[in-house]
Amino acid sequence: MLPHGKIASALNVATAAGRVAMVPFMTAGYPERDGFIDTLREVARYGDVVEIGVPFTDPMADGVTIQRSSHAALANGVSLQWILDELAGASGINTPLVLMSYLNPLLAFGFDALAKHAAQAGVCGFIVPDLPYEESGEFRSALATENLGMIQLVTPATPEARLEKLCAASQGFIYAVTVAGITGGSQDLPVDVTDYLDRVKSCASIPVCAGFGVRSAEQVAELGAHADGVIVGSALVEQLEAGKDPSIFLQQLVGK
Repeated sequence: MLPHGKIASALNVATAAGRVAMVPFMTAGYPERDGFIDTLREVARYGDVVEIGVPFTDPMADGVTIQRSSHAALANGVSLQWILDELAGASGINTPLVLMSYLNPLLAFGFDALAKHAAQAGVCGFIVPDLPYEESGEFRSALATENLGMIQLVTPATPEARLEKLCAASQGFIYAVTVAGITGGSQDLPVDVTDYLDRVKSCASIPVCAGFGVRSAEQVAELGAHADGVIVGSALVEQLEAGKDPSIFLQQLVGK
């Protein structure tokens, strides 16, 4: 199976089993650099897909929690090269992995070299919040050489024609941002979020995963009735920051 196909397949398996797919987000090398792979293994036990954040100095789509984790990881020497090296040397992680990165670290690494090293490290796809679709051709071409997915983000403000274009271009899943703003915001979901997710689902031929601001089992259930999966970021990073067991929190979210 192609790497980006593994992402969609894992999410579809969850749907076929009658449950909401879980996509946990963790910042690479946080809270402890030396514990990265151990933490990843634990998170991957309860995630159908795991999103790994590449630390960046100006994570503009992220709220204070992920900003804080990103800056701490950078201070501890975490880099894109280090992440790929760690993943390449890890064993026993069968959950599809997606890297979330802002564009600058990817440009500095070099797109062709990045695609090669990412594939060797077991990465299946990328999310790049600050790379518009119209400017992503070179990066998508590099990923295509290794069959890695480029996951597109859509928002409640995305016009219908553009929504259709992004849904057609996305690989692995479609990231449906549930709120206008940054990650880790209000605990209340917008009242029209279900209509929005239904609209995205109607355009999609691959799984749709809803993210930004998900913190409770009730929200997971509400979003999961209209999407294939739910992305949990800031709330999980807060658990890790506090030294708590991520598996307990993730089990609570899925009602186990």
